[in-house]
Amino acid sequence: SSFSGFASVPVKGSCCSYSSLAWAFQTQCSISAPWNVTVKQCRQSSFFNTLTADELWKGALAETGVGVKKGRGKRRKKKLRKNLNKGQEIGEGRSGFLWPGLNAPVIQSGRVQAITQRKKEERERIQSEIVQQRDTWEKKRKIKIKREGGWSGKCWGGVILDPPDPGPNGETYEDFETRVIEVKNVFCMKAKEGRKKSIRALVAIGNGKGAAGFAMGKASDRMNALRKAKNKAIRCLHFIELYQNQTIYHDITVKFKSTTIRMKKQNKGYGLRCHRAIITICKLIGIKDMYAKVSGSKNLINITRALFKGLTQQETHQQLANQKSLYVVEFREEQGPLPIVVALPEGTVREDPELEDEVPDTKLEWSEVKEAQGMKKSPWAN
Repeated sequence: SSFSGFASVPVKGSCCSYSSLAWAFQTQCSISAPWNVTVKQCRQSSFFNTLTADELWKGALAETGVGVKKGRGKRRKKKLRKNLNKGQEIGEGRSGFLWPGLNAPVIQSGRVQAITQRKKEERERIQSEIVQQRDTWEKKRKIKIKREGGWSGKCWGGVILDPPDPGPNGETYEDFETRVIEVKNVFCMKAKEGRKKSIRALVAIGNGKGAAGFAMGKASDRMNALRKAKNKAIRCLHFIELYQNQTIYHDITVKFKSTTIRMKKQNKGYGLRCHRAIITICKLIGIKDMYAKVSGSKNLINITRALFKGLTQQETHQQLANQKSLYVVEFREEQGPLPIVVALPEGTVREDPELEDEVPDTKLEWSEVKEAQGMKKSPWAN
């Protein structure tokens, strides 16, 4: 007679095939002799055996269902899928058994391997390695990543990132420096999910030699948003001309939406006296000396767009000479009242000088009036 749910494992050297033995372990079976196997099909007792891993994770993370459709739980911390097999090896355990097909080869030297057990010293060594590896992962999880180069300790502005990912042809961008300008939470209303949260990142990139760009990236988590932004920024580069590799060619006034930026050219050694976002972008471009005043909206996206708009529209001395067909001269402190010719027109020089308006068409601000009356010191004062 046979007993249901019992399997007699043959000893080493018996004539039982491995396939029959494996099938006996996977199903409810009864084995009366090594060569006589009776298999009985049983019903699966748990829904964990009937559903796939993706379907189980959907239920655990509440990715589908009535609650998500009604927007419930929108202010709770989002649960992420975890790799439950991390640090686990199939077939390994404290007993140290070697299971053919799991942690040992099925056939070795032309023979089907039987279930064996490791020696005590080898079991202790493997268990100590597993415990040490888990302790290392736990320490890494608890360590907080130190962010270097930020404007302050509580915001992501000014933080240095790794270079962008290599291009399709293997080109690298090690000479480009990447910095974060803004990281912000944004929300979008969905018909089924309700108020859906996303992360928007604004990133600027430059090599310090005139090539710079910026881009925005949006994703469900912060790191993916930063990665998208920096990879997009490297494909949207602008080349900006620098005067003597340290400042701009002339004073610039630019407006983007409700943000106005006034930039003034400065001598060597003056430094950067601007908004902190403008200082970060100027360092990426390679500008070392400049004064800038931001008025109106202080939105970081508008400031970034207005700055690049003004710097890309500036005219070099040679472009100005060709446009006016006149000599371009500059007054410097070391030369006193004597002008220095910095550019010559490529064509013929016209004889009549540039006309000047009797009444300058200049928009004045109250701060400028104070500066003109000597009530306030300003870099715009003559």
